Amino acid sequence: MTETAAPRNDWTLEQINALFTLPFNDLLFDAQKIHREHFEPNAVQISTLLSIKTGACPEDCKYCPQSGHYNTQLEKEKLMAVDKVVTQARAAKEAGASRFCMGAAWKSPRERDMPAVEEMVRQVKTLGLETCMTLGSVDNAQAGRLAEAGLDYYNHNLDTSPEYYGEIITTRTFGERLETLDHVRGAGMKVCTGGILGMGESDRDRSALLQQLASLSPHPESVPINMLVKVPGTPLENVEDMDPLEFVRAIAVARIMMPKSHVRLSAGRENMSEPTQALAFMAGANSIFYGDKLLTTDNPQADLDRALFAKLGLHPETRETCESEALHDERLARQAHAAKADALAVDASA
Repeated sequence: MTETAAPRNDWTLEQINALFTLPFNDLLFDAQKIHREHFEPNAVQISTLLSIKTGACPEDCKYCPQSGHYNTQLEKEKLMAVDKVVTQARAAKEAGASRFCMGAAWKSPRERDMPAVEEMVRQVKTLGLETCMTLGSVDNAQAGRLAEAGLDYYNHNLDTSPEYYGEIITTRTFGERLETLDHVRGAGMKVCTGGILGMGESDRDRSALLQQLASLSPHPESVPINMLVKVPGTPLENVEDMDPLEFVRAIAVARIMMPKSHVRLSAGRENMSEPTQALAFMAGANSIFYGDKLLTTDNPQADLDRALFAKLGLHPETRETCESEALHDERLARQAHAAKADALAVDASA
């Protein structure tokens, strides 16, 4: 059983491996207890992801249909106009999203594109949405400009363990990814970073990926856990499928190791059964992407998600975009105290 629900940055591989080998029910029970300590148990944060610049990426990530190194029949598109992005953001909010994520297939943003990107952030924020971007590597100056524009989150995934990383990507080092996260944190933005499972990595690699994520101080506010979407034309199109229960285990271990982070059930949901998704929510996943596309890969349509939420008694997380972490924690504590008081009152009247 887990010893503490407090955030830690000193997890060893042996401790992480021990979590992965717990009996499945014990692991989910521990994860669910920790989840309830820090979050509303049936609230799920909803994000929508829009590709604002598609294809022709110079990176050689073996999982990615947007890489210019592979022939995936993906139509290339230039940077989207600001007004079109805002229109999509407005529709996302009307569909229930609280965060709008914008992704561009770049190794890093070019100077000529920064003004448009900054304007996207400013205008999307006026809609009352949290904003997130993933634009590749950013330096200190670029991170500062994005923060000044009002960007809330910056996404830059570690993808896999340091040891397996070179098998997946050769055009950017693992260290460079960590540098970008340092720049993001230094600029005062929140960090969104996770990885992809099912790329042929070993059990040890999954533990090592989570170890890297949990070693970041503070922990990432958002941790997307993706299941590989096998795209024809990419080098990983024929990799062996990952066992869904092993994926759920990874969600649970992530929840235990990073108790205050939103753990996002991310890419791969299109191929997950409803029972698998239900187990992932039980294991501590409390964030999803909403809509029919994740950049360029399919995602369950919003009406299917609403139906699943109804079956499970889940609801979208509501949160003021200007609410600080301290105020958020204080509000949850008040709600938990009120719920406990109500339960005691019911017991006393019984």
